[in-house]
Amino acid sequence: MINVTRAFLPDYEEFCREIRDMWDSHWLTNMGEKHQALERALEAFFRVPHVTLFTNGHLALETALQALNLPRGGEVITTPFTFVSTTHAIVRNGLVPVFGDIKPEDYTLDPEKVRALITDKTVAILPVHVYGRLCDVEAFEALAREYNLKLIYDAAHAFGVEKEGVSSASFGDISMFSFHATKVYHTIEGGALSFREDSLVQLVNDLKNFGIRNAEEVAYVGGNAKMSEFQAAMGLCNLRHVREQIAARGRVVEHYNSRLGNRSGLVIPGPQPGITPNYAYYPVVFDGFKKDRNQVFSELKDQGIIPRKYFYPLTNGISCYRDLPSAGEEKTPLAAHVAQRVLCLPLYGELAPQDVDRICDTVLA
Repeated sequence: MINVTRAFLPDYEEFCREIRDMWDSHWLTNMGEKHQALERALEAFFRVPHVTLFTNGHLALETALQALNLPRGGEVITTPFTFVSTTHAIVRNGLVPVFGDIKPEDYTLDPEKVRALITDKTVAILPVHVYGRLCDVEAFEALAREYNLKLIYDAAHAFGVEKEGVSSASFGDISMFSFHATKVYHTIEGGALSFREDSLVQLVNDLKNFGIRNAEEVAYVGGNAKMSEFQAAMGLCNLRHVREQIAARGRVVEHYNSRLGNRSGLVIPGPQPGITPNYAYYPVVFDGFKKDRNQVFSELKDQGIIPRKYFYPLTNGISCYRDLPSAGEEKTPLAAHVAQRVLCLPLYGELAPQDVDRICDTVLA
């Protein structure tokens, strides 16, 4: 079985060494030494002033929206070409998602389509860095300033990505990262928020811990989204290896490109100028190929190879959002076109060259 991804694990003994002192302290959660050490390490890695850890990326994004104190009922413009978590986080904060279409070259939210959707009800823009490919951050920054909107990035796919030497964690008011086991960098489950504003540090930490300010004061209605010490320990181990893992993934991508690049009917996004990639996913759009996406999916599955129709269906077409005023895949035709044709092929650092060849042979057969 070859799954679409496989979690990287550090050497067993390395992880045991990392968690050994927890048997002395018995401190397993509530922002202990491992948690604090990982926050500092990630701030250095991202080169940002503030990183706050969470038990998962979804709760991190919910908390980001809550921390920015957006008025209930306000509209947040986002992309339908994303995992449902992005839209759920908006709705669970009492906000209304408004869906904009994507750019055809990199599948990220189109700033010009966003401009056309801004009204007096708009309170924020929530773009998504798709497959590790960065949004047009300059255009979104300009839009946010022009209309006085909050700008939150779903950077779940963008760990380690840089634009001309600037980390993906540096953009917008807040960026959210997912550290789920399927990601380029993981803490088993986990997530984080990165931001520059000093005043958010106390607030975000309060909100992820029931709103508790101290032993006798509960300042906010918060949730429970704290990362455990075991998660943080895995994160500390994996951070030591993430650069080599990204390089290994890059070699797999090069192998795929050598087999599938320049094939009629196969659309594979090229490199983004000025961007240091993380090779998070390998999307292929079957557009005029001799086989359609669903046929290739079935043939791979029959071979024990499990790709993913990522992202399908669009979030503006799923049942729980069909009644929204901006719902309907026909309103975002470019996103619908890609969603109906895209397939993410297996990609992880340890994927053997012969397995890449077997995948490509099945696709091209």
